[in-house]
Formats: sequence, C-alpha cells, structure tokens
Amino acid sequence: MAGIRGSTKLLAVLGDPVGHSLSPVLQNAAIHKLGLDWCYMALPVSATALPVALEGLHALGAIGLNVTIPHKQAVMPLLQQVTPLAQCIGAVNTLIRQPHGWAGDNTDMAGFMAPLQRQGVDLKGKTALVLGGGGSARAVAAGCGAMGCGQIVVAGRNPRRLQRFLGEARGLVDHLEGIPWAGLDAVLASVELVVNTTPVGMSPAIEACPLHPSQLEHLRPHTWVYDIIYTPRPTTLLRQASARGCGTIDGLAMLVGQGAAALRLWSGRHEVDEDAMLMAASAALEAPSESP
Repeated sequence: MAGIRGSTKLLAVLGDPVGHSLSPVLQNAAIHKLGLDWCYMALPVSATALPVALEGLHALGAIGLNVTIPHKQAVMPLLQQVTPLAQCIGAVNTLIRQPHGWAGDNTDMAGFMAPLQRQGVDLKGKTALVLGGGGSARAVAAGCGAMGCGQIVVAGRNPRRLQRFLGEARGLVDHLEGIPWAGLDAVLASVELVVNTTPVGMSPAIEACPLHPSQLEHLRPHTWVYDIIYTPRPTTLLRQASARGCGTIDGLAMLVGQGAAALRLWSGRHEVDEDAMLMAASAALEAPSESP
C-alpha cells in the first residue's frame, strides 16, 4: 500500500466483535490495485453506539461502510433509504454515503453468486438444496433464484423456524419449498447444487459435517457443493464432497464476491481485482497467529 496521507479517505466495517474480520485485508488489496487514496479499517461498534457511530463517520467524511453481526438488521431504521433487494432479504451489509446520511444495500446475494458465475455453473431449471434457514440462507436462496433455479429446497432442523423462513422468503424467491432434515436422503441425489448455510463445520468443531456419511453417498460427481464457512479451508463437508468428485466452493470466495460488489458501489469502478482480494485474504488466513 502507498500509505496513509492527509488526503486519504476512510472506509470501514462496523461490528461487534470485528477484530477477526478479513475485510480490511481484501479491501485494501483491491483499493491499492485501483490506485485509490482510500483506507479500509475494522471498527468495533456496540449495538448501543451504532447510531452515533454512523453520524460521526458521516461527519468525518467516510466514503462507505460495511456492517456485520449484530448490525445487519438493526441498522435499517437508521438509514435514509434501503434498496428493494436489501428490504426483501431483510438485512443490510453495505452503506453508501448520501448528502445527509447513509443508503443501505445488500451485496451478500451478489457475493454468493459471483464464484458460481466465475466457475461457469449453469443453474437454469436446476434444483438447489440450501442447508439451514438462518439469515444467510435468504441471500443464498435469492441468489439461486436469480440464477434461474427451477426449484430451491430448504432443509431445516427446527420446523417452526423453517416455516417462518419460508413465509418470509416466498416474497423474494419463486419455486421454494421446505423439507425436514430427515428428508434429505430423498432429495440429495437429484440436486445440482448443495449450499451449507449452517455453522456446522466452523472452528472450533472443524471435524463436524452437516451431512452424515451415508447422506454424502447420495451426491453425484456433477453436483456442486458450496459451504459459506471459510475457516477452516476446506471444511469437512467440502473435503468429503471433493473426494466424491464434486466441484466445491468455499466461503472465502463468497466473502470476496460481496466485498468486490461493495467496492464497485462505492467507487463506481467495475474493474475490481477479485484475484488480488482472494490472494490477500488467503495469505492472511494462512499466516501464523501472533503471540499474545
């Protein structure tokens, strides 16, 4: 990076906690490639401090912001406007500076779709299976719909939560249905894409897998398996799917995709170097932890 000067403009991700975020690494790599006099930071902001933080960062001239857990829903009433997509998904992760405040958008759907599109995955008329019905599953289901899936099946362990998800998502996605977790065996052999949106397999329980070994046997070699988790790399699910000959995509590709989409919104530039972002983030994940 060229370094911070008096003219350098600020971008940031706000969350609590946020010290683990890879966004500064990947965003600053792309910002440098674009030759912009910008610097991206991670700023810890509690839920109670969010309103004053947004006001203060606007007053300081910040170019744009990301928000992450726990602010993706709480930030929405604080914004001047929210895009229809973000309203449908029910969450905001990207803020764009306006003259007197912030506008909110959601780049999670674009981030989910980007690595599939880069791999040339054709989902038109195909069936996608989404594991889990939490917040991330909305953006994933919306992305599957945008890529032309003929059917999107959502599997959930909690029947009440699954029904609530389906009720909220049906206005966002067509051809959507829910199944209980016990029904996975009946559909796994007929899907072209499996997406894990659950935390199963995330550190520290890195040996866990959302699918049982007997269920993994149903996967066909042409099925794509996508895990939105990016630590560890690869997850147990992706490692086992790869052993069966499936194509795999991990959560780091999605993180880069949503970050690149946000940077395009802030800069108005389309030539964001996603390879540089991925290389920087991968190197940061592989770097040894600093001693306390």
